[in-house]
Amino acid sequence: MIRFERVGKRYPDGTTAVESLDLEVPAGTLTVLVGPSGCGKTTSLRMINRMVEPSGGRVLVDGVDVATRRAHDLRRGIGYVIQNAGLFPHRTVLDNVATVPRLLGARRSVARTRARELLELVGLTAGQGDRYPAQLSGGQQQRVGVARALAADPPILLMDEPFSAVDPVVRADLQRELLRLQGELRKTIVLVTHDIDEAITLGDRVAVLRPGGVLAQYAAPAELLARPADRFVEQFLGVDRGVRLLSFHPGASLPLRRDTVIGEQDAATAPWCLVVDADDRPLGWRRGGADSLLPIGHGFDPATDTLRAALDSAMLSPAGHAVGLDGDGRVLGTASAEAIAEHVRAVHAAGQVAAR
Repeated sequence: MIRFERVGKRYPDGTTAVESLDLEVPAGTLTVLVGPSGCGKTTSLRMINRMVEPSGGRVLVDGVDVATRRAHDLRRGIGYVIQNAGLFPHRTVLDNVATVPRLLGARRSVARTRARELLELVGLTAGQGDRYPAQLSGGQQQRVGVARALAADPPILLMDEPFSAVDPVVRADLQRELLRLQGELRKTIVLVTHDIDEAITLGDRVAVLRPGGVLAQYAAPAELLARPADRFVEQFLGVDRGVRLLSFHPGASLPLRRDTVIGEQDAATAPWCLVVDADDRPLGWRRGGADSLLPIGHGFDPATDTLRAALDSAMLSPAGHAVGLDGDGRVLGTASAEAIAEHVRAVHAAGQVAAR
């Protein structure tokens, strides 16, 4: 567990980076620090491993004040991942990852075996381990950075804007990879980002910091979206926080209709009908008595997707209906955008009643 007790950081010129921060990060969870530039996110992160010393208060790791420990001993139990990975350019990827075990006294063969295991864990191949960092893409380099941070099997992992330098597609892939790794390893992770979508996607809990290094709200993502603490948090979350909140409601709760689904030779039963083949796979939307078919856009799987995916499916459909598909791509049914909106209102109302 990591605990901040009235921690502050004030620089000699009078600038306050962090002001009286009280925060507890439970063991085995992923906590995200998010907020605008200059709000003290990175400063707070670096006070955990003593890269920055607090001006007041205490940072405790498993009940021990980090100020009472030698910095290099403390950091042996804390992995650190930064933007652009920070790899050694003249060492192979494998040797980059093996660096930490070697520094801790492991034999070269043992360190390299551990490095190969970690590269596989983060989704890289043995062949990529023989390359140099410049021969990898930005996303692959970030994976190497994560592998190197895990090399000593630290219980704590600090991540400072780890995915901000890559494009959105790669970023989403790295986010999924981090969640997969966390599901397996259950490290205590503190991650800094300026991106609220990333914070909500990754965090078990999210700490929103306001300018001046003051904690505005600390809550689980769904709680944060549903009940922002004040106007600042509400504005930082953005005008589409209601849509983001749908990501926390399973698509399986959405009722689907089958009366809009017809076979290729069947007569239309509604203004818009979804035509399927003999295996119940979608062929397209048919409007009224028209012969031509329009594409479905994309479907959603109620077993794995959320209401946000269902709403997106409806919005991109020419018929204004989401198409529910099972894991094999067979049609389960459809739901109109209006039906989804009504279901969302019911879900929100139930959540408000439960909150009381």
